[in-house]
Amino acid sequence: MNQDTICAIATAQGGAIGCIRVSGPEAIDITSRIFTPAAAGKKLEDCKPYTLTFGRIYEDAEVVDEVLVSLFRAPHSYTGENSTEITCHGSNYILQKVLQLLIKNGCRMAKPGEYTQRSFLNGKMDLSQAEAVADLIASSSAATHRLAMNQMRGGFSKELAALRDQLLHFTSLIELELDFSDHEELEFADRSELCQLAGSIEKVISRLVHSFSVGNAIKSGVPVAIIGETNAGKSTLLNVLLNEEKAIVSDIHGTTRDVIEDTANIGGITFRFIDTAGIRETSDAIENLGIERTFQKLDQAEIVLWMIDATDASAQISQLSEQILPHCEGKQLILVLNKADLVEKSSNTISINLPENIKSIRISAKEKMNIDGLQQMLITAANLPIVTQNDIIVTNIRHYEALSHALEAIHRVQQGLANNLSGDFVSQDIRECIFHLNDIAGEVTNDMVLQNIFGHFCIGK
Repeated sequence: MNQDTICAIATAQGGAIGCIRVSGPEAIDITSRIFTPAAAGKKLEDCKPYTLTFGRIYEDAEVVDEVLVSLFRAPHSYTGENSTEITCHGSNYILQKVLQLLIKNGCRMAKPGEYTQRSFLNGKMDLSQAEAVADLIASSSAATHRLAMNQMRGGFSKELAALRDQLLHFTSLIELELDFSDHEELEFADRSELCQLAGSIEKVISRLVHSFSVGNAIKSGVPVAIIGETNAGKSTLLNVLLNEEKAIVSDIHGTTRDVIEDTANIGGITFRFIDTAGIRETSDAIENLGIERTFQKLDQAEIVLWMIDATDASAQISQLSEQILPHCEGKQLILVLNKADLVEKSSNTISINLPENIKSIRISAKEKMNIDGLQQMLITAANLPIVTQNDIIVTNIRHYEALSHALEAIHRVQQGLANNLSGDFVSQDIRECIFHLNDIAGEVTNDMVLQNIFGHFCIGK
């Protein structure tokens, strides 16, 4: 149990109402030193938990603000400690003044993520649930919200706990045999049943590992590279998709020399758009560096928007197809014929030959023509599943790495059983698998890992 009492502002600046959280063994006592209930003779320490008390915050004899104080008693609070939440007016002056009074009376400022860290250390949640709190705060779409909510409610933890229980039962039977190694005829663990159990566990872990590609796309955004020759309209399209002037637009060739990235939510899906330097022959060393980065980002993308000036489509396709197409294998490639409004105004027609698996669309980024059609093509190309709060999809790289190690261990278990290895070798691999699953829940996590995880939280949470 932590011995010091912490405080922090838990709400964003600029609102009409602000909230300050206080947690620790002296939370109620310290709050009562600066807070006086409006009802005569009433004391905060005598109030029942889960109640609101109206009153005033005083500095000496001067009223700072009229507030509401919520009271929680250990262990029935978010942190598992005595806690109060002071709801006051959202003035930055008032919030800072209340903080100063709390610190003057024995509190210290909370570190980033310290409330959730205390909740974890006090057994209110496991580490995967604690990490989901940060994901919930950062959720920017319905899908990321549902995944974070499921994890925070313990859906992922329950799945891991079920696996660990099966593995522990599994290894206990094998180790019981080892205790009676002098009696070779004794076999507590039926090998055929163990093979079936290992197979079922391998399927679950494998499913979780493979779900990370979808989970990462949902959480971080589906990476979309916008590529093409200079002056094809890539930066203009980026600005339209983001609905802001993110990239400089100019008639001068080679304006974009570095990668520009930003995200946008389209149809409930987060896309991470990457505007790249135009591909062309140039002697400019800086521009060539930008073109090199273009191909690096192209390799990382899942969807590629190949922007082409529709007034010169055939020439651009023939010039760049040998450079671009090899990098697009296994990706969703959409040919975007920009400036189509100029073609429609003239007698020219667009004549191109493309493989059947490459889709194309005519737009005008400048005139915002057919942008909704392009957005629909992006949604289709992303091909993300509809996520519910019951779905268990891995979105955290730390969890993915631990599950990958667990999968390797269970594969060794299967191989050991198939090759009739000694029970002590099989048992060791089972325990290694359990170790990596426990790592996700935080049962074997060291202080350095905890500092890294909670250091990325916002203050007040």
